[in-house]
Amino acid sequence: MRKIPFYQVDAFTLKPFRGNPAAVCIIEEWLPDRIMQLIARENNLSETAFALERREGFYELRWFTPLVEVDLCGHATLATAFVIYRELRPGYDGPIEFSTRSGILTVFKDHDVIYMDFPSRKGTPAEKIPLLERALGSEPAEVYRSRDLLVVFDDPDEVIKMKPDFAELQKLNDVLGVIVTAPHYEYDFVSRFFAPRAGVPEDPVTGSAHCTLIPYWSARLGKKSLRAYQASERGGEVICEDRGERVLIGGHGVLYAAGTIFVDDEEAEIG
Repeated sequence: MRKIPFYQVDAFTLKPFRGNPAAVCIIEEWLPDRIMQLIARENNLSETAFALERREGFYELRWFTPLVEVDLCGHATLATAFVIYRELRPGYDGPIEFSTRSGILTVFKDHDVIYMDFPSRKGTPAEKIPLLERALGSEPAEVYRSRDLLVVFDDPDEVIKMKPDFAELQKLNDVLGVIVTAPHYEYDFVSRFFAPRAGVPEDPVTGSAHCTLIPYWSARLGKKSLRAYQASERGGEVICEDRGERVLIGGHGVLYAAGTIFVDDEEAEIG
């Protein structure tokens, strides 16, 4: 019987029950992929992170949605760093390096803000997609393609009030998700993120989506440092900086729960 330390952290917020909840599992050896996928499905959060310490300040890290493993996840990385700084290594204030499917990701802390150094994923202009417009119920001003579709609107209320057709969005099979965004009157920009094909109809706050949002809005607004808000039901604030080939994504975290997961490998099967 495996006993796995487990934490649940609300990322990109200072208040519990807001931001994006992520599960963090601290492991001593890599589990079979099917076990990690089962744990993520059982947690039923947008992402579950699995972190394996190799030495102080250096970890291997993987992320799973309830349906698939993903190559990059911001809020679960922030949540993992939060657990390390606060629960596992409370006296450690140096940077943390994560070895991931997206390369080495460096995270550091400045007072109570955790910053993630992620790759920039600038989108390339794309033709308007009729299926996308039907699914979103609105015609965008611009569309760009990276890992996700970046869909730009002029009116922030279109983004905030949008009620997408998730069944239609699932038919977009060549991207992980859809980012909708617009300029905002209080923040530099507002966004939402939909990924029904990954088992996440709407993600509350999506760090990895800002790898594409930041270079777009930095160029459009002519500024390197930006403040963003992801306007899901839970909502969350993101501190952003464009560094060319890299972006800085910052935010706070709140510990919601801590405990132990019990797994019997022989009994665990994906149905």
